[in-house]
Parts: sequence; structure tokens; C-alpha cells
Amino acid sequence: MTTTMSGLWLPLITPFQDGAVDFTSYERLIEHFIGQGVDALFPLGTTGESPALDEAEVDALVERTVAVAAGRVPVFVGIGGNATHKVEKTMRRLERFAFEGIVSVCPYYNRPSQDGLIAHFSRIAAATDRAVAIYNIPYRTAVNLSNDALLELAEVPNIVGVKDSSGSIAQSLDLLQRRPKDFAVLTGEDALYFTMMAQGADGGILAASHLMTARFVETGRRFAANDLAGARAAWAPLAAFVPLLFAEANPMPIKYLLWRQGLIASPECRLPLTRISDGLAKTLDALLVDTGAT
Repeated sequence: MTTTMSGLWLPLITPFQDGAVDFTSYERLIEHFIGQGVDALFPLGTTGESPALDEAEVDALVERTVAVAAGRVPVFVGIGGNATHKVEKTMRRLERFAFEGIVSVCPYYNRPSQDGLIAHFSRIAAATDRAVAIYNIPYRTAVNLSNDALLELAEVPNIVGVKDSSGSIAQSLDLLQRRPKDFAVLTGEDALYFTMMAQGADGGILAASHLMTARFVETGRRFAANDLAGARAAWAPLAAFVPLLFAEANPMPIKYLLWRQGLIASPECRLPLTRISDGLAKTLDALLVDTGAT
């Protein structure tokens, strides 16, 4: 498996207008962020509100992402769930589209054992010849994939890396020390991007990078050039900015700012997510004036 994971990956929002997917805004976003220098696109993740999308919308979003990206950056599609056979079925349905790999979240709600997680991801990997990245986010799934289990899965040839949102710096540092050289670790902890890159992470999959994208890109490139001082300078304005984007449920604040910038036609989310509160909107409006947040 030659697919590698590194750099800044964007977990794309799914824009809506009047209740429907807004494909015009979606294609605009893809062009914008490729132009900003992101290294890969990740549709249908948490930030993309994937649980709120129906099958036809999922298919259309994958088709549009691949078509607009047109090979300029890799596309990894979010395909996960808590029923292994359903994940396999979805992969088979989407195989007609030429994306490079999938990002698959740990099964949620049914709280499988570590053995169950190993069996789940092993079967998913066996069902496709494309690259598989595991997404560990106990905050949302109520199950934490241990480093021991993850490193066992890293031996599977087409399991190429992890989006690490474990929520534990100790667990993340242990993983970085123990992982094989050809197994990528991309942090999913937006506020810890600088910290984890300084400790040897290969990149980040960061919802916050929808805003001030160029600074996120520059931070990563400075690390790649072994320029720690330059990375710190690029990151400095982001340190206080990033937490505001998660003051309410992701992607509500991000959509609001993208809307205010004119990149999407509406800040809509799908229920049960709503628009942000008036108080947060005022805070973000002030931030937009102060920083531009572009």
C-alpha cells in the first residue's frame, strides 16, 4: 500500500440551504481550500454532519468531491458505523468513485471490546483494496481504541494511519513513540496541532482549518522544514482562535463564519444541530472584524 498520510487534511463541512445540500457552495469550498494549500480532503466526517445525510446525498457528495478535486489532492471518504456489515455494504456501493481511501470511525453506542474493534477494522480493511485510516474519538463514540489494539491493526497492509482524537496526550505520545515508521498519526485535536506536530505527528485532520487556513498550512510546512520558531510564529494567532470554533457543537460555529465570509450561502445545520447562539455569533463577528479569520 503506497498511499501515505501527511500534512493538513480538511474534514469538509456539508453546506445546506433551505434544507437541501448546497452543491454550489460545496464545490466553491473545494476549490477555495485546494487553492489555500490543504493536502487532502475528507468529506463525510463529523464536521460534514454525515449522520444527517441520506444515501443519495452521500453518493452525490462523494461524486462531487472526487470530480472537483480532479486528482489535485487525495480524497479520503468518511465511511464508518457501528454495524460492520453495513460499513462493508457502503464501501461496496461507493467503490465506483475514484477516491484514495476511507476514514472509518470506531463503532459507537454499542461499545465493543478491544477484540471487537480489532475484528471490525480487520474486516473493513479486508473488504477493500483502498487505504484505510482509523478514527479514534472516544469523546463521541464512548469507546477508546487502545494503542495496543491500534498497533496490532497497523500490521494490516492497507490500514495506513489514524486520526488521533483520543483526548489523552499521554496516549498520543505513547502512540507516536511506538508506531511503525510506515504508520501515520494525524492529530484530530485542533487545539493541540502545534503540540502534536512538535512531538512528531505527521499532520492534522482539523475542522478549525476551515478558517485561517493559510496559517494552518504554514504551521505544518514550517514543521516539515524543521523550522520550530517559524512554526511557533505561524501558530501563535491560532492558539486563542481555535477554542472559539468549538464553543458550541461542531460545525455550527465554523459554518457561521464561512457564511459571514460569503463562502457558503447559509449557516444551516441539520437537526438536531441548530444555528449558533446569538451570544457566540456576536463574539465571532467581533473576531471576524479583528482578525479577518480568513
